[in-house]
Amino acid sequence: MVTASTFRKELHFASRKRLRFLTELLLKTAESSGWRIEAWAVLANHYHWIGKSPQDGAQNLTKWASKVHRESAKFINELDGVPERKVWHNFFDSNITYPQSYFARLHYVNQNPVHHGVVTDARIYPWCSAAWFETNASEAFQKTLQSFKIDRLKVFEP
Repeated sequence: MVTASTFRKELHFASRKRLRFLTELLLKTAESSGWRIEAWAVLANHYHWIGKSPQDGAQNLTKWASKVHRESAKFINELDGVPERKVWHNFFDSNITYPQSYFARLHYVNQNPVHHGVVTDARIYPWCSAAWFETNASEAFQKTLQSFKIDRLKVFEP
């Protein structure tokens, strides 16, 4: 699981155009780096994603994050006319090894826009995987995930 926050939690991605750019960049760059994304949520000041690492492991994760952060910072700094502004604080990754932890975090990422009060139904938020998940995951798997409570789940946000 990967989580990243903007510097000082500033809402740098608080528009449809910016959210679309960051989401597409995140997904495209992960795929080209060999990661298989299973859930994602991109909000105005942070993102989360869960994925399976490439065959050779997670060695390219720092390179991946650097590329995403560099390209997205350049994009919004150009939009705002503020060159060299620090946009990203850092990223944090964790290796999920227990099925229960995986299911709870997958559910958390899908529901992240609801958790932060952005929407009341994550399926209507276009920059997260909830709608994709509802369409592509089996009903049994969806019910399994929904059984994992996320209200007490601690997810580190740098």
